[in-house]
Amino acid sequence: MHVISHKALRDFWTLHPAAKQPLTYWYQIVRKTDFDSFQDVKNTFRSADWVEGKVIFDIGGNNYRLIAVIHFNTKKVYVREVLTHADYSKKG
Repeated sequence: MHVISHKALRDFWTLHPAAKQPLTYWYQIVRKTDFDSFQDVKNTFRSADWVEGKVIFDIGGNNYRLIAVIHFNTKKVYVREVLTHADYSKKG
């Protein structure tokens, strides 16, 4: 998959250094995997959820949330937001 944008991940871990390792791990898995459907995502990331056309990933032992839009037909993952669990809960 082509992840757009890695910069969003770097920006987040600059503010939250503990997030660097789990976000890097997520990025490496996603860019090396071709997902054909949400079920493929779910098979790889058991805690992933589909919410209103977006995929919500629990990152770093449920400490962070990565919100992405995945276009399975073009093999692109658009990172929309990375949030702490607390900030994600406030948005809910």
